[in-house]
Amino acid sequence: MKNRRMTRFYFSIFLFVVSSIQVPGQDAWDKSEFTIARVKYNGGGDWYNDRSCIRNMLRFLSQNTTLRTASEERYVELNDPGLYSYPFLFMTGHGKIEFSEAEAKELRTYLVAGGFLYADDDYGMDESFREQIKKVFPEEDLVELPFNFELFHNVFKFPNGIPKIHEHDGGPGKTFGVFHDDRLVILYTFNTNISDGWADPEVHNNTANIREKALKFGTNIIVYALSH
Repeated sequence: MKNRRMTRFYFSIFLFVVSSIQVPGQDAWDKSEFTIARVKYNGGGDWYNDRSCIRNMLRFLSQNTTLRTASEERYVELNDPGLYSYPFLFMTGHGKIEFSEAEAKELRTYLVAGGFLYADDDYGMDESFREQIKKVFPEEDLVELPFNFELFHNVFKFPNGIPKIHEHDGGPGKTFGVFHDDRLVILYTFNTNISDGWADPEVHNNTANIREKALKFGTNIIVYALSH
């Protein structure tokens, strides 16, 4: 417990130091509003896909929790000085992901300091994502989370684990995590593509029920990340 308190303390220092830093190419935003920062990574994968998904997720959070949210996402590269302005990072895509050694080191520093990364495989990023995360935490493994883990029950109830949003390869969706000093620092969802269900209805033709499940599960992820 002491380690977790110290981690959050150090992260708050980072937030204070960079609070006046503006990420290049983006307008300033009210930092009292929570937003999601999408990771702009190298390697060729489409880091930018489903551009409506974060906007809709933020709106759902605002309507269903007490969080005060921004209306739009941010984007950030792992070597940007503004990285520590964001307590919650998101990444997705279909293709290859590649971190430089410097980016992997910076991401580790960010996560150890109290940040959180949620990665959602949109189909095709699994192999490279696992390789790159090993650069960040070579001593840790991605482990599958049991259905009784708090994240499945903290706001909305998912007793059978992560909902299936996109068919992909058939079979159930999977939820993995990387823990550091007993804190979940990376969440990775596979074979379901939760963020597909956050996108505008016409993008993937998901039913209202599927979209609601995806948004509810996204709420659980974010509330968990911000409270640990």
